[in-house]
Amino acid sequence: MTTAAIAKPFIAVCNSYTDIIPGHVHLRKVADFIKKEIVKAGGTPFEFNCIGICDGLAMGHAGMKYSLPSRELIADCVETMARAHAFDAMICIPNCDKIVPGMIMGALRVNIPTIFASGGPMLAGKLPDGRAVDLISVFEGVGAFKAGKISEQDLEALSCAACPGAGSCSGMFTANSMNCLCEAIGLALPGNGTIPAVDPRRRKLWRKAAHRVVAMVRENLRPRDIVTQDALDNAFVLDMAMGGSTNTILHTLAIAHEAGSAYGLDRINDLSKRTPNICKVSPSSAYHVEDVDRAGGISAILKEISRVKGLLKFGAPTVTGKSLGRNIVRARTHDPACIRPLENAYSPEGGLFILRGNLAPEGAVIKTAGVNPRMLQHTGPAVIFESQEDACAGILAGRVKAGDVVVIRYEGPKGGPGMQEMLGPTSYLMGQGLGDQVALITDGRFSGGTRGACIGHVSPEAAEGGPIALLRDGDVLALDIPARKLHAQLSEAEFAARRAAWRAPEPRFKTGWLARYAKLASNASCGAVLKD
Repeated sequence: MTTAAIAKPFIAVCNSYTDIIPGHVHLRKVADFIKKEIVKAGGTPFEFNCIGICDGLAMGHAGMKYSLPSRELIADCVETMARAHAFDAMICIPNCDKIVPGMIMGALRVNIPTIFASGGPMLAGKLPDGRAVDLISVFEGVGAFKAGKISEQDLEALSCAACPGAGSCSGMFTANSMNCLCEAIGLALPGNGTIPAVDPRRRKLWRKAAHRVVAMVRENLRPRDIVTQDALDNAFVLDMAMGGSTNTILHTLAIAHEAGSAYGLDRINDLSKRTPNICKVSPSSAYHVEDVDRAGGISAILKEISRVKGLLKFGAPTVTGKSLGRNIVRARTHDPACIRPLENAYSPEGGLFILRGNLAPEGAVIKTAGVNPRMLQHTGPAVIFESQEDACAGILAGRVKAGDVVVIRYEGPKGGPGMQEMLGPTSYLMGQGLGDQVALITDGRFSGGTRGACIGHVSPEAAEGGPIALLRDGDVLALDIPARKLHAQLSEAEFAARRAAWRAPEPRFKTGWLARYAKLASNASCGAVLKD
């Protein structure tokens, strides 16, 4: 290094490049481009890498249990590198799922000027007939194939077409939901969540972010100046308006924890009641993130939703150096079918609800944007599985019938451990044509690609002795989404008797990272953060 380079601000380039994640395969070149632009802007870049897990590849085996815990390792990695090397600022290049919140959590801990510039969303795939498909099409195709509804050749065609190139999976799944929320929370530039990975405009965004992070050093604009309660409110308003993944609640609660903000589920429910759902994206509709981008992007959604008086906090600061209100003032909607006006909202309330009741006294989450209206209220007998693997085998074997309520337990942060996603069971139900006839309840969580009457994050979880651990096959369970209720038709006396007889099962992992994680993890109502 030259003396001149040493005299400039040291900018950490926190990259999540890895060969095995489709959403990240291009990030080595992205980091090289960003580093060159940092030099042009007057900074000295230093790249380091974080681990990453592709949830689509980790499913179907024990690897999925490491997905959510990897968020904590990533946060620790960012904190460690930034503290150990005393960087002046940081630009984070995430793309998928747990990597986005993990980097945000680490950035909040070290609190140096930081900007997020994601790798961008994947384009949707196209079948020979022109139909748009994505990763979820393949998972649901497995269920359809098992049910004899499509051929093996049809499933192969889906598999080959669904993921056509680099980028985070093309629907409003967790990765894209979190990258979009970065815009609303103020940590990323407009366009971060929706400009496709292969679009030339993406390079302009990376260039602007690289120059902006150097300017933020001079301004001393830090994450904790940006991630305030107002910013968290704005993030959840966007989440409700576009019906993001249920995982966004888990991750944003963890982000709030790192920001020192006391943010609870009841506040989220209040915002949900006041925020119309004006945009639905796969798996809740045929639209994909590229369609949202053409329609005006996240700024257009925020601009439209800002017509609801008192909902958005316009004065919240952002990494642009301007307020959120200034960032979106010129936004326009170019496709009112994709981003609907308030007068034609899908529903007057948000796309995510928090449910409570004697089955979830500390709360549960459902993505209402993906629920068939027939299933907004449902009562049926419980069909209980003690793990996701048992549920997948049972569903494919025909154990679940129309009218049932599937219960998958001991899959929470402590019990799983790691709270693995339930895309397999939910996709199999959809593929078998049971999506509008069966509800599913779990203390685990779902992929952002999940749709249907699927309730996750039930707290307390089974491993804590929560009510879900006390259920038996045939117990009658009642779901009332409009009333935000989740109830078992059991008396408190019956619950008490079962609780007295309940014994915690043996831990599934007794050594290694997952064993440590299980001992330290809080339940989903707290964001599944590690206890001090």
